[in-house]
Amino acid sequence: QVQLVESGGGWVQAGGSLRLSCAASGSIFRVNAMGWYRQAPGKQRELVATITSGGRTNYADSVKGRFTISRDSAKVVNLQMNSLKPEDTAVYYCNADFVNGALRPDSSWGQGTQVTVSS
Repeated sequence: QVQLVESGGGWVQAGGSLRLSCAASGSIFRVNAMGWYRQAPGKQRELVATITSGGRTNYADSVKGRFTISRDSAKVVNLQMNSLKPEDTAVYYCNADFVNGALRPDSSWGQGTQVTVSS
């Protein structure tokens, strides 16, 4: 079993900042990449940012220059969100791609954390 526990969501006014964190635990041999996705009401889940074990990052165009993804360790990833806009309002989900304890490729999602940006 692998668990991703997210924290740091909440409410903020437009222009403000929030920091999300996600910690992975359980039967993980090696984490290959971790990332953040979001889903707004009535919309599909979309990529926000990802970071590989080697530190390579990828961002959605809509958040470039405002959001920064980083890793505290192999199993902890953060998302610093600055200059937040009302359109950033969504449930944010952490994702991990990893090799599990049985040495097989695997993936897991967190439970989601709400981010609300008011205008």
